[in-house]
Amino acid sequence: MSEPLAAVDTWRPVMEAAGFRCQCEGECGNAHAKGDGRCPHEHDHHTSKHGRRIRLMAAPADPLTTAVAAAGLSADRLRAWCPDCHGGAARRARKQLPTVSTDQRGLFDL
Repeated sequence: MSEPLAAVDTWRPVMEAAGFRCQCEGECGNAHAKGDGRCPHEHDHHTSKHGRRIRLMAAPADPLTTAVAAAGLSADRLRAWCPDCHGGAARRARKQLPTVSTDQRGLFDL
């Protein structure tokens, strides 16, 4: 089994708690119908017969958490994510952020 080069003491408990399977339950926008609502990707397994190998990462449940804030989180505040789900969840979360209207002026605009 492959492991990351750094922070193995944080990564391993997250993966063990997740059963070495991505913990996305649709936050990425995919219903994960083949996985009963949870992403079926498992660490070190392939996406398909000729697909690429999956390497899970331990990352915050909120995909918009900054890297600086994420570095300070303990293992119990992290989830196992496959790269596809983490990226999809981050894109969906950014789309749901409130947008600033162009009609609003800054504090010092005249």
